[in-house]
Amino acid sequence: MTWFTIIIAGIITYLMRMTMVALVDRDLLGERVKAVLAYVPSAVFPAIIFPGIFINDYGTFIEMNDPKIFGAIVAILVGYFSRNVIATIISGLFSY
Repeated sequence: MTWFTIIIAGIITYLMRMTMVALVDRDLLGERVKAVLAYVPSAVFPAIIFPGIFINDYGTFIEMNDPKIFGAIVAILVGYFSRNVIATIISGLFSY
């Protein structure tokens, strides 16, 4: 029963999101809306990453000497200078 519920929820979620992608005509959106929507990925990504780095399992902020912070700093620097996603991920993992 649980798997059935998960599969149905996944199908419903997929169909709801896909209809918006498939049915919205890109010509309907103005240039200003397209410019604003271009910033959505860069606004959402830090909101996903921040809790994983700075908040522990109990919901409190971690100390500044935690290895996750050093790994994030190295990954940010490598990502900024190399502009390579794979190099950023690997450098962050190795430094952690």
